[in-house]
Parts: sequence; C-alpha cells; structure tokens
Amino acid sequence: MSDIKTDPVMTEDLVDEAVVMAADDEPVDVDKIMAEFDKESNTRRFSGIFEKIIKAAMIIFSLYVMVDGWFGTMEERQKMSLFIGIIVFIAFIIYPSHKKEKKRDNHVPIYDWIFAVLGSGAFFYYTFNCQAIVDRASRINELDIAIAIVGTVLLFEACRRVVGLPIVCVSAAFIAYAFVVVDRLPLRTITHKLFYTTEGIAGTPLNVCASFIVLFIIFASFLEQSGIGAFFVDLANSIAGKATGGPAKVAVISSAMEGMYSGSSVANTVGSGSVTIPTMKRCGYKPEFAAAVEAAASTGGQIMPPIMGAAAFLMTEYTGLPYSQIAIAAILPAVLYFTGIFMMIHFEAKKLGLKGLPKESIPNFFKLLFTKGYLLLPVVALVVAMNYFSPAKAAIIAILTAIVVKLIEGVVKSIAHKKFEFEIAVYAQSLANGTKNAIGVALACAVAGCISAMVQQTGLANVLSSLVMNAAQIAPILALGITMLMCIVLGMGVPTTANYVIMASMVAPILMRSLSLPVLAAHMFVFYFGIVADITPPVALAAYAGSAIAKSNPMKTGVTATRLAITAFIVPYIFAFSPEMLIVGSDKPWYEIVLLVITALVGIFIISAGMEGYMMKKMSIFERLIALAGGLCMIIPGIVTDAIGLGLILVVILIQFIGKKKDKSAPTLADKAA
Repeated sequence: MSDIKTDPVMTEDLVDEAVVMAADDEPVDVDKIMAEFDKESNTRRFSGIFEKIIKAAMIIFSLYVMVDGWFGTMEERQKMSLFIGIIVFIAFIIYPSHKKEKKRDNHVPIYDWIFAVLGSGAFFYYTFNCQAIVDRASRINELDIAIAIVGTVLLFEACRRVVGLPIVCVSAAFIAYAFVVVDRLPLRTITHKLFYTTEGIAGTPLNVCASFIVLFIIFASFLEQSGIGAFFVDLANSIAGKATGGPAKVAVISSAMEGMYSGSSVANTVGSGSVTIPTMKRCGYKPEFAAAVEAAASTGGQIMPPIMGAAAFLMTEYTGLPYSQIAIAAILPAVLYFTGIFMMIHFEAKKLGLKGLPKESIPNFFKLLFTKGYLLLPVVALVVAMNYFSPAKAAIIAILTAIVVKLIEGVVKSIAHKKFEFEIAVYAQSLANGTKNAIGVALACAVAGCISAMVQQTGLANVLSSLVMNAAQIAPILALGITMLMCIVLGMGVPTTANYVIMASMVAPILMRSLSLPVLAAHMFVFYFGIVADITPPVALAAYAGSAIAKSNPMKTGVTATRLAITAFIVPYIFAFSPEMLIVGSDKPWYEIVLLVITALVGIFIISAGMEGYMMKKMSIFERLIALAGGLCMIIPGIVTDAIGLGLILVVILIQFIGKKKDKSAPTLADKAA
C-alpha cells in the first residue's frame, strides 16, 4: 500500500531480544539499513518550528486528498498537475540529492529551494492555465515547451532521489527512443504528449495514484500507528511458535500479514526482520537462509488477499471485475506461495534438527484475539465497504473506522487509569506519514506515465506485441518468458502499487492481445512477476536489506530468497495456461475445484522437498529431479498430469522410506567398536 517509514512495530521485549540476538552482539541499526536499501527513508532532519511547518503541510495535504476523494469535482488535468506539483515541492525539501549529503537540522541547500519552486511551478502553471493550453492543443508555444521541459526534468530528478535510478533510466530510455529512433516526432509533439495530456505524466498511473493509492497509503499509516504489527507478530507466535523451526515460520506468518497492507517489501523486511532474522540465526538457521525467509515472506505479503498491498482494489479499476472476485482469485496462488516457503523452512529445520520456541514464550491464541482482535476492524470495514462504495470512499471509510477504534481504545484506557487522554498526536502523525509515504509512489506513477505515453506514441506497443506474438507462434511459454522478463525489469525498485499500475498499463494488454489470456489471468501474471523483482538478483532490494540485518552475502541471500519463492515463478505460468486455477469464472463443478486445490498443495509440498533436498532424509540429485517433475505435474490441472505426478511422488517417497530404514538399521560407529 505504501512504504511504511515509521518505527518498526514491535514490543519493548522484542526489541531487547532482537538487540541481544543480533550477529556479533551488535544491535540492528534499522534506520541505517532503511536509508541504504529504501531510498524513501533517506530524508533530511528537521526540528523546531521548521519541523512543525512541514508536518502541518503534510497533514493538510492528506486531509485535502481525503476531502477530494469523497467530494472532489476538480477537472482531471488540473487535479493531476496540482497533485504532482505539491509532491515535487515536498520531495525537494525533505529528500537530499545524495546519501552522503551532510545532514544538519533544518538545512535545505539553496539549489533545492530553487528546484522545488521551479519544479512545482511548472505543474502549477498547467493547473492555472489549463483551459488555454488545452485550446492550443499540439500548437503549444515556446514558453509552454520550456516550462514542460523544466517540469519533466525536475520530476525525474525528484524521482531519482526518492525512488531510485532504475525506473528513471527506463523512462528516459523510452523518451530517447522517441527522439533518436522515431525521427518523425519533434520536440513540440513529445513535450505536449508528456506534459500537457492525460496520456503522459498526468496519465492513468498518476490518476489512479491521486484518486485511490494515496488514500490506501494514509490508511496503512493509521494501521501502523494502531499497533497492528505487534498484534500480527504475537498472533504468528501463537500459531507457529511451538512448531519445528518455529521462529522462521513465525516470520513467514507475521510478514505475510503485515506485508498485505504495508505495500513495501523492503520496509516490511527491515521492520519485522530486525526481530525475526536475529531470532532465526540464534535458533540455528544460516544467515543467508534467515534473511531470505524474511525477504521472501515480506515480498509475498504483497500478493496476500484480501488487500494485496492495495493492488486488489486497483485491479478492480483496471479489469472491471468486482473486488470479491479478485480477492477470491488471489487466494489459491497466495496459499501455494506461502505453503512452499513454509515447507522449505520445515525441511530445512528437520535437516538441521531445529526445534520450536519454549512453550512459556508462546501467547494464547484465543486470549490474544479476545483482547486485541478489535485492531482488525478497520481491515474488515475496508473489505466490506469495497462491495458497496468506490475504492476511494471505501479507503476513507476504513480510515474513519481506524480513528474510531483508536478513540474507543483511548476511552477504555482513560476509564482504567481514571484520567482522560486524547492522543491527537497519533492522528496527526498518521496523516503526516501518509503524505510522506505517498511521495515515492506518486513520483513513480508520474514517471511511469511517460513510459506509457512513449510506448503508445512511437508505436512501440505494437512492436512489443508483435515480439510476444511471434514468440507465441514458436512456443507460448517463450512468449510468457519474455513478458516475465519485461515485468521484472520494469518492476525493479518500484513500490508495489506503482509497480502494478505500470504492469497493468503496459504489459497486461500485450498478453491479452498476443496470447488471448483472460483479463484476470493477464493482470495476475504481470502483478506476480512485477512483485518478485524485489527478491530477484541482481536488484533484489528486499533480499539485500535482509542480508544487511543478517550480515550475510547479499547475492547468496538473493538466490536463496528466489529459491524459497519458487512458487511465485511457477504458479503464474500455470494459471496463464489454465485460468481455472484462479477459480473465478471457472465452469467446473465444486469437487473438481477442491481436487485442483488438493493436487496443487501436494505438488508444492514435493517441489519444496526437491528444492530443499530433504524430506525424510537427504535427497540425491536423482530424487530431487523426480520430485520437481512430479510436483510440477501435480500443479498443472488435468487428470493425466495428476496421475503422472502422483506416480513420480510415490517413487520418491518409497526411495526416501527405504533409505531412511536402511540408515536406521546400519550399525553405528559405537556398534562397530563393540
């Protein structure tokens, strides 16, 4: 939903435990790691009156977005230019030009004030002269062109500071392609298309961001302030803490629940990983494995229904399908993803002989739900409201529910302590965080609009479609492979919601045209592969952030995270060829759907064993290959494939059973000595 930049959610006891268990007895510097791997956390320091002014401005902006989301009637182009103008101004004030900029309280270099005024001024010029510019159409004058160039360049610079270079470089390459390769496009045409139409910067990605995404980001900020993260950690402990390899399984469950609303793989990895990774290492997991578990689980939180990092709500806008259908369709792929990670953790723990957490440290599940379950009410309100209101209004209703829940909690505490306390600072901080967390997403969406505009204007969309179509004639899986690579490249370093908007605008239509995929299958395919860019080397920001906490090799961590998340690389191909895996729209009877779920889970179980190289005992290369082949056959829907898969699985189980029996009956060294 957004990159959560507030302090990691954890109890004081957990913080102390994380510090004690950190590698080499060193505390985990969360802020330093966030600043290194999550550019949105690398901000300037402000204090005193300057801090209050900036916070007040961000609070007002969040309130403006909420009011506009419910009552807004401003003309679309004016709304978009005003929105991104404010975002650009704030970005230049609070984000330094580079990581090593000397940080002093309340220090903003003069050149950043100039950039802030020029960058925002360019967009405000469009806001207040919108009708005249629209009337001029493509016959914009030299002043219009100069202002558009200044605004675009400074937008890209702001995006570089906040989001990073990858998306800026990709967008710049598309614009350069229009200049260099397609010489029929003059400067006037390109600047008009990029800056003064609803097909460029103010295109669909930014429109969706300003209308929906920012509201979900604000909602995520209120959730974070409510303490729901600590509740999820305790809930995960109560469910899986006692199990074999308990700490790692707790990390998977808690990160999945936190990730579904946080919308940032990196922020989620660092926030919860500062506790879970040292704990996993302490229990015996290797540093690379511990970091990879957290990164894979945190990334998987973005595909976790019912929220999916806000992508579920955005998908309703792009596909035209009801929210309930999208949430249902996402269930089985998400279950398979987390089952795969869970089973690999289990087999790794069995291989290493690891145990669960002590019984006395495990909270009671039902007591926890009874005392803290009310924290889930805003999420419930959001899901229910989505069936009756627009995504924008549903998000606002959820925000108001979060406020009411916090108020009731305050009243209960006041009665208990016989002293009334109204925590206005909590609400103010949530609103301010909402604006701050929206900056990167908004800038990424604006720059993504440039990509979309150039793809359409230059005819590159047809070229890409032809490429995929030609590949499909050779082999459909080759076409899907090319599309997968496009998604991973375009998704590098981009926040979840902006990531999906880019994929939905550019890549999903290519799949629907070239391979005739159903709309939901196409959108789920590109969404999955856009998300896994966070754990796929060489970028793999979530994995690298986890490795910084674990003090492990970053590349090995990225490779391990990719292996743990192997389901995310398999399942999208399956529902591309067999959309019935998404359940929605399938004409199959219920018992066939149940059989599909069971066989898929069995397939993931044996694939996990094959990837980990252990089931009852260590597996040979031959056994692992048979296990992987059998698992894939079980996941692919069909009686024939299920029968083949089941046969291969039985062969592996039989070999493992016989091998384990031989190991038990083999004489030990002590027996031989006797």
